[in-house]
Amino acid sequence: MTSHQWQFSSRFRRRAFGWRSDLPVQRIKEAVKEIKQVARKEPVVAAEGAVKLIEKLSPALEQVDSSSGALGAAVNKAITTLVPIIAGADVTPAHRQRWLERLWQALDDDDIPYIELLGDYWGELCVTPELASHWADTFKSVVETMWSHDTARRAFYKGTTPCLSALLQAERYAELLALIEKAPFKWWDDRRWGVKALAAMGKKADAVRYAEESRSLNDPGWEIAQVCEAILLSSGLHDEAYRRYALEANQRSTYLATFRAIAKKYPDKQPEVILSDLAASTPGQEGKWFAAAKSVGLFDTAIELSMKSPSDPRTLTRAARDHADTHPEFAFNAGMAALIWISRGHGYEISEADVLAAYTAMTRSSDGAGVPINLINSQILELIAREEPGALLIDAALRRYVSG
Repeated sequence: MTSHQWQFSSRFRRRAFGWRSDLPVQRIKEAVKEIKQVARKEPVVAAEGAVKLIEKLSPALEQVDSSSGALGAAVNKAITTLVPIIAGADVTPAHRQRWLERLWQALDDDDIPYIELLGDYWGELCVTPELASHWADTFKSVVETMWSHDTARRAFYKGTTPCLSALLQAERYAELLALIEKAPFKWWDDRRWGVKALAAMGKKADAVRYAEESRSLNDPGWEIAQVCEAILLSSGLHDEAYRRYALEANQRSTYLATFRAIAKKYPDKQPEVILSDLAASTPGQEGKWFAAAKSVGLFDTAIELSMKSPSDPRTLTRAARDHADTHPEFAFNAGMAALIWISRGHGYEISEADVLAAYTAMTRSSDGAGVPINLINSQILELIAREEPGALLIDAALRRYVSG
């Protein structure tokens, strides 16, 4: 194999970085990019570079503060990118075995840890069932010892996940399931491999039951739901997948993103049905789904949701402003909803400017909505008269407009 001078090599010396994480994150991205560029023409050389980078990661990052999560995310992303490069290289079994020996040494020495995700891909890195079987046998006896009923002999073993992954790749499914049964605790990190084994055997219903039986107080319910949903979808059981798992499996960072994820995965479901189910799943927070309803043009539903529970006044005001000309009735109702929630004391650091913005959006849409200004003003005076927490703020901002 042709020797290659890797630019990243000198940048990943042991303890090459201080405590700040921004530079090592940048260097990891640069190294992965360099390897990917080489992979286009020389896949075996690129795979060698990928192995070398993984070997260097933990020693180079020893002193870095990883508390923000950015560094861990960068390392994990690098591993998921590099594994297919290593697995896809066309080399002899002996050559691949040498790579695996180096990678296992790096994983075994990884005490922080940084590269533990590599264990999840051990079977994939082995490529062939024969090599995977060899590594499974290498790890298995130690795993059984660590999972002994003798509590004095139990300990954490870094080869546990690689062993389970290798057994799966080797298609030793029954043996994998039997080994997991020896584990001292029901832990999803182990039992997910049993789910994969059952699915690979074509026992998809059993795989779902096995996954459900893996739930416990500290296990990631959303991840179990994602696995079960995927199994049911692959079996063509879309309605069951939606009913049992869609809401839990597709949680995103925002309510709108959650709705979009489910709508994309289940195009046969009407948006209003999905929104209704989502709103029902979050009692007391129905208003959080306002933006999702608005995004798909369900304006009446959006207003209905916005009044079922506290909604962000600024979100409502933006909607009123943006739709004043195209959907004036919706805009008027959204602006009024904003003022109602302001009057009830909701919203973060609401100012007179926020009140005025909602009122302006309402008056702008009033003609199209068929609501005369004097009726708007009378409704606002009613809000002020209720003497709720935000009434004084609305009074201060709008008195000169509504009482003239």
